[in-house]
Amino acid sequence: MLEAAILVLFPFCMVYAAVSDALSMTIANRVSILLVASFLILAPLTGMALPDVGLHLLAGAAVLAITFVLFAIGGMGGGDAKLMAATAVWFGFDTGLMSYLLISAIAGGFLTLALLMFRNSNIGLLAGTFAPLRYIADSKAGIPYGIALGFGGLAAYGDTPLMQWALTKLAAG
Repeated sequence: MLEAAILVLFPFCMVYAAVSDALSMTIANRVSILLVASFLILAPLTGMALPDVGLHLLAGAAVLAITFVLFAIGGMGGGDAKLMAATAVWFGFDTGLMSYLLISAIAGGFLTLALLMFRNSNIGLLAGTFAPLRYIADSKAGIPYGIALGFGGLAAYGDTPLMQWALTKLAAG
């Protein structure tokens, strides 16, 4: 049961955030809250020591401090900042966090370029009349970076300590 929660909760939140951001240009606070709360519940149940849980929370706080500055200067959205911080809690200070941030940055760059080309095309103009694509096609709208963050989170998820614990448990039978 614990393994199932680990296998489902984080990926669900990443997909939900990506789809929500694509459709509405918002990432609900409940996604970030669910990520942090589920980590706080699951981590001790996997045997993670409390000082390690604290370090994971510190990683989230460090990412939140940096992304808050980026939000304050208009470099990113508030939902993106909170999602990055909540996701960092799952990774902790480890190479997985660096993988997540790097993959998300690269995916975000590709997403930005693709949206700029799409928004300036005839297809983009036509797609803007279709309600689910209105934010994707709107040249005045920002970039739904939650898509890149969701992709990065899913791509690097195997590097999280909880996922590694779950895979070890499942492999042991």
